[in-house]
Amino acid sequence: MQILSSSAEETRKAGAKLAASASAGDIFALSGELGTGKTELVRGFMAALCDSGGVRSPSFTIVNVYETPAFPVYHFDFYRLKKAQELIEIGFSEYIQGEGVCFIEWADLFPEVMPSHTRYINFIDKGNGQRLITMQQSS
Repeated sequence: MQILSSSAEETRKAGAKLAASASAGDIFALSGELGTGKTELVRGFMAALCDSGGVRSPSFTIVNVYETPAFPVYHFDFYRLKKAQELIEIGFSEYIQGEGVCFIEWADLFPEVMPSHTRYINFIDKGNGQRLITMQQSS
């Protein structure tokens, strides 16, 4: 799937569309430069499930947990992590094996911890306010 987004609203709509087919146990690995829409996608996903007013990038907390009527959503940000060992310390494996949906920003920093059923979403800044968003299942 590919989407050319020209605004934060369009990126949020892509997240809402993703929510319509998501189920507990799904893992989405998000990669792309700063400001390309990773958190906006999660905002749209959350807005489709419940109130999303509190969705923030978990840059400093590493993980934010959001409760929805369907399942919990775990929103990770690997940007500030230096080594995979830090993921063990926060219990990352329990999150990805749990009954929630995981979004992992900067997942490309530690590809070795991604399970085989991960769906990869890449964000590319195309200039002029446009982002190319591509999603693929892991191989």
